Amino acid sequence: MPAAAAVPSAPWSADPYSDALRTGRGPLYLRRPDGWLLPLDVERWCARADAVDREVLGRCEGAVLDVGCGPGRLVAELAARGRPALGIDVSEAAVSHTVRLGGQALHRSVFEPLPGEGRWDTALLIDGNVGIGGDPAALLSRMCHVLTPGGLLIAETVPDVDVDERVDVHVVRVTGAHDGAGDLGPAFPWARLGTPALLRHATRAGWRPDAQWATGGRSFVALRNRRSLRTRSSAEPPNSTAVISSQRDRKSSPERPVADL
Repeated sequence: MPAAAAVPSAPWSADPYSDALRTGRGPLYLRRPDGWLLPLDVERWCARADAVDREVLGRCEGAVLDVGCGPGRLVAELAARGRPALGIDVSEAAVSHTVRLGGQALHRSVFEPLPGEGRWDTALLIDGNVGIGGDPAALLSRMCHVLTPGGLLIAETVPDVDVDERVDVHVVRVTGAHDGAGDLGPAFPWARLGTPALLRHATRAGWRPDAQWATGGRSFVALRNRRSLRTRSSAEPPNSTAVISSQRDRKSSPERPVADL
């Protein structure tokens, strides 16, 4: 396994993100140091899976890990279909929301040990989560070891542009009419990738392009894990009900995962 990337201290666990998930409403943004604001689609994230989401889920194979699951619409939809799925997120509010929707979720960073490591059939990086950690190369390398050899990674990219940006951001709930002032969360590293940039990073990190498509104003890339079967992990299979369901009943805190493996 590659060395873990530096993980910011609970950037999504502090207000205003947690408050927005509890209410299901924004306005909420990622704010760069230069004041530029990227809208976060809280209302869509807190709703049920839409037609675009369902198309993505229709491409999933086997047991599914949703990395940065947010309030859990994708995990809940997979659960409703009877598919083995687990969401992970660094936000306690997100994990709680996922469980209330009927999904399985674990309070954990993707850079920490995970149940079924090396045996997940599909992993999702949706809603901009290819930006997690602010280092696409490190994240894609990590995902190689989370998925089974030949496993499928589906990532959402910035539509229509070849952006490849790494920057420190804050989550902010805007209250000022002109200057973007408002409730501000802690700074953390983030990345934004268009499809060409993601494919460049993915090829270097050991992935094979499998498909790309755009629908509903959103764009996606599917990648295949080229990791050799000889390096396959001996970790517990991800579709073990005992492993996944046990996470729901354990108390979590912003400093500690729900469960230690």
